[in-house]
Amino acid sequence: MAIEDNPGSRTSYGDELRRRREAAGLTQEELSMRAVMSRTHIAHIEGGRRRPSLEDARRLDKVLATGGVFERFLPTQGEGAVAEHFAEALRLEEQATTIRVYGPKLVPGILQTRTYASEVLASGFPPKTPEERDKLLVTRLNRARILDDFESPVVWTLLDEAVLRRPVGGPAVMCEQLCHIADLGASHRIRVHVIPFSVGYHALMEGFVSLMWFGDLPPIAYVEGLKTGRVLEVPSVVRQCQLAYDHAMGDALSHRESLVLIRSIAEDYEHALRE
Repeated sequence: MAIEDNPGSRTSYGDELRRRREAAGLTQEELSMRAVMSRTHIAHIEGGRRRPSLEDARRLDKVLATGGVFERFLPTQGEGAVAEHFAEALRLEEQATTIRVYGPKLVPGILQTRTYASEVLASGFPPKTPEERDKLLVTRLNRARILDDFESPVVWTLLDEAVLRRPVGGPAVMCEQLCHIADLGASHRIRVHVIPFSVGYHALMEGFVSLMWFGDLPPIAYVEGLKTGRVLEVPSVVRQCQLAYDHAMGDALSHRESLVLIRSIAEDYEHALRE
């Protein structure tokens, strides 16, 4: 089945990539060298286990002279449901057995409450219509459902103190959000560690990172900046991200100390509501 027949299927997409590659007389290794992609990543795409990025699809189209086929029929998570650069990370997040995430400025998406997420989505630029915001909000809240299973995935959350202090939506929103994180931590569903301001510079200050491990696939790292994001799969690069996370974790407060700090700041927001 050609991908034109079923553009939403990752398996069909992978089958088509294999067919076109073999028709061009290329091995996975040869295609990987010409398209500047790892052979492992190409194997996962052909097996329906990974989704290519937009840049990957464009390189495949160029090398295989397919006239934009692989770019036009990228498997999607639903039009407008997430930013293009996050679509692959979202799919991988749903498959992960272990997630270690660092939030430098905002609460990571899987931990956001409805009111906090609504404020973030409403404050973004360019402005979104109410319909667009509602669609994004549903997707973001659905992400939190991976925490419904108490045992999997294992989630570690590393937060810069700035995440706790920045009053997104005001005291009421922040009080609810911080209590939600503290409750998840107190119930042992997640581990929470805060990097206090007193640490100064630390290994993850450059931006957001999410590390993911899987039962039958190599680990990946997802990094994100302003209007950009990228899934990293090259083992040496993923390992560097893991080591940076471990280094920053060494500067963080313990789980117990972090919960005390989070609840203390939540109480400060609650007191501000009474003034």
